[in-house]
Amino acid sequence: MMKKRFLAILICYGVATSAGWAQDLWPSVTKEMKPWTRWWWLGSAVDKPNLSREIKLLDEAGFGGVEVTPIYGAKGYEERYIPFLSDKWLDMLAFTVDQANAHHMGVDINLGTGWPFGGPQIDEQHAATKLFLDEIDLKQGQAMSFPLGVSDTKQSFSKLQALRAYKPNGEEINLDSQMHNQSGSWTAPEDVRVIALFSGRTRQKVKRAAPGGEGFTLDHLGKEPVQRYFDHFQKAFQGKDLQLRAFFNDSYEVYGANWTDNFLQVFEDRKGYKLQAYLLDFAGKGSDKDQEKRVKSDYREVVNAILRDNFLVPFTSFANQHGALSKNQAHGSPGNLIDLYASTDIAECETFGSSFFAIPDLRRDSADVRNVDPDPMMFKFASSATHTTGKKYTSSETFTWLTEHFKTSLAQAKPEVEQLFLAGVNHVFYHGTTYSPEDVPYPGWLFYASVNFTTNNSFWSHLPGLNSYITRVQSILQTTQADNELLVYWPIYDVWHDTKAPFKTLSVHHVDDWLHPTEFYKQSMYLQRLGYSFDFVTDAILAESKVKDNLVLTAEKARPYKVIYIPSTHYFSEKTLENLLTLARDGATLIFETLPKDVNGLANLEERRKKMKDLLATFQFEEDEENQYTRYGNGKVYLTKDISSALETEQLYAERLARTGLKFNRRVTEEGTYYYLVNHTDKIIDQHVHLNSMGENYTLLDPQTGATFKLPAEKGSVRVQIPAGYTWIVYVSDTDKADIPYHYIDEFQDEKVFVNPWKVSFLKGGPQLPEGRELNSLSYWTDWGDETANKFAGEAAYETSFTISKKSDKAYELQLGAVSESARVWINGKDAGIVWAHPFTLEIGDLLQNGKNDIRIEVANLMANRIRDLDKRNVSWRNYHEINFVNIDYKDFDASSWKLMDSGLKGPVRLFSY
Repeated sequence: MMKKRFLAILICYGVATSAGWAQDLWPSVTKEMKPWTRWWWLGSAVDKPNLSREIKLLDEAGFGGVEVTPIYGAKGYEERYIPFLSDKWLDMLAFTVDQANAHHMGVDINLGTGWPFGGPQIDEQHAATKLFLDEIDLKQGQAMSFPLGVSDTKQSFSKLQALRAYKPNGEEINLDSQMHNQSGSWTAPEDVRVIALFSGRTRQKVKRAAPGGEGFTLDHLGKEPVQRYFDHFQKAFQGKDLQLRAFFNDSYEVYGANWTDNFLQVFEDRKGYKLQAYLLDFAGKGSDKDQEKRVKSDYREVVNAILRDNFLVPFTSFANQHGALSKNQAHGSPGNLIDLYASTDIAECETFGSSFFAIPDLRRDSADVRNVDPDPMMFKFASSATHTTGKKYTSSETFTWLTEHFKTSLAQAKPEVEQLFLAGVNHVFYHGTTYSPEDVPYPGWLFYASVNFTTNNSFWSHLPGLNSYITRVQSILQTTQADNELLVYWPIYDVWHDTKAPFKTLSVHHVDDWLHPTEFYKQSMYLQRLGYSFDFVTDAILAESKVKDNLVLTAEKARPYKVIYIPSTHYFSEKTLENLLTLARDGATLIFETLPKDVNGLANLEERRKKMKDLLATFQFEEDEENQYTRYGNGKVYLTKDISSALETEQLYAERLARTGLKFNRRVTEEGTYYYLVNHTDKIIDQHVHLNSMGENYTLLDPQTGATFKLPAEKGSVRVQIPAGYTWIVYVSDTDKADIPYHYIDEFQDEKVFVNPWKVSFLKGGPQLPEGRELNSLSYWTDWGDETANKFAGEAAYETSFTISKKSDKAYELQLGAVSESARVWINGKDAGIVWAHPFTLEIGDLLQNGKNDIRIEVANLMANRIRDLDKRNVSWRNYHEINFVNIDYKDFDASSWKLMDSGLKGPVRLFSY
């Protein structure tokens, strides 16, 4: 059992004064280092007094900025709605920016309302487009009449783009000449299957649209529709000094949008053959399954290219023209996610659902979590795009549906956000906060998806605990570079070569289909378990890479990599192979798990196969030997399934600290190396670890408190002593150092001072304050059988006094025991800090006095019990347009049958000296 060394005042808002505080070792805080929050404007029913009030409260809670997303409104408040992009709406946005600037905060906006992009400026012609592959079976002599209409009778804007008939032996009859026939018919010469390719519209409307933002979803693949969309904003923003930090685009949820009207011509221009010449294969009706895979792969590659070129690149250009950054969630897109993430200024990933952590006593009720687990490896797709292109920020939509509404504690949020930091994310956005006017009754306006980081939440006054922790971690992550030695190639063509429906989206909810079964994923997990640090790399990024001093530079501002690793892949681009060999010739080291089997796609197939064969022959590897190596120009090429041995041959060693059970993220600056270390295990990790980076000085930066201490080290070995649920940052430097030594805890003594009764009084909350009482032993207020207390959401103070004979050579740790759900501690009238996550302990020695001491523990519970009471009494508190309000399973929300949630302080509260 241990904890951090004595600290005079635990900081809650990023400031501390103590012997353990060294301000110059923590970076100066910028607004980006603080967490931001998505700020939903329901019905855009905002007003200046409430905007000013909420910005002030967000600033005081430790937020660095807001991301405005207008959505549907609350019923009964329609007279307050402000149409999107109207003069009044733009005035409210300008006021928001002014208020944010006054508080040194930033403002991003969704470049639309709800999601995905669309609105009234998008008519059917420019709306999200889909293909229809209609089949008509004709008997010999049977006629097909013209004009030919699409089978979907709801289509009012469709166009026949290709028409083919196929004989039983597969022979094709080209009927394209009949496509524009407005009368007459065509008679089948024998039994045939006719396939007609139509372009039509998905008819999807903007989801959760705000007033003034309703309309069709945009055709993201079409150059003209995208330009039309941005022109609408260009006109609205004309002559205005927006002072926005970034424009945002949410995850790709453009359902079924797999086409654009000129796709066939675009495909032919890019691939050199006509897609309609392989319509049978494209429809999945041919007998040659290899050819079908190749045609579909080419189709998917073109979709990827035009999504990037026609939408994301212009989106970034539009943002930059207005002095802003572009921020995009690529997941869910039909393309190479890494390249799509890399196409905007800020790549943003997303956490959805709840992870299991072994941290003792961390609450996880199966009824309150969705049946999905965020995969941290998925987060690396976004951070890899950032690192390999040399950009600064990787952001995240964070905590989406972490638990059921009103049941998420700050303690549950901590390890979830730590998974993001470990994967390279450094710019967190909460999901999220709903703007709610002061006159709206409790619980105020709410978004339909949990978590509710709103000012009515009982944990609001304790939220600075989580926010200051995130700020400190991000201050390191944003002022350093990822120290990742390896580039791991993502074999996208293996993903694209299958016989499923042509359109293939890669979403966070289906990683068990497109990610988990792959050798790429298995090898990445293996490397991570060993203790290696890496980023993913794509064909496009490799094409732009150079070699300097035998290191691979993927971009001018990117940190160089030491090795490129290519996991087993079947389909591979001969152009990428040629690029890899050029890099090797210039001094790079390549490691192939196995050699590629074949080229991707159908275009120029045999010519490209020959080129790949010739390139592979230059290795002169033996066909049946597993572990081989060759010099290649100034570089090296390995062929081996034993990746760890190859890396060690190159004197690239895994971090041995991974064997301890600690997770880590290694970062570097010119002054030294930072190790972000997280203990998500079920026990304290207390042992000496050898770090790969060595230096004269080893410093502990404690992101929970802001304290800094000198760590003793010998020959790169440093003792870590990290409790379950806790985090250290170890800074290794030849120049920077802390002066105060860290005191490890080797033996605790229980002082057994808490013998007096506890007085409980209720401070704030509702629906009404329960009567206080005196307790001989600590207990939750929900264990008293008090109906008023059972309904209560808010804060209560537990107070007592104790006597101690304080010793000057001792430090003192306070352990709170069971807390539901967070607390602020006062010792002798002085603020000792917020205790908001496991292990719920504080150093309080500097605040203790010899003799009598007073302790006050202000405990906040969650909103759940009060919401439960509202629903038991059938109080109407949720009444919204569109989705209204749903539970974690997207069913009608009803908390009336919930069990009472533990609330208060059960303890035991104990004081230990050491």
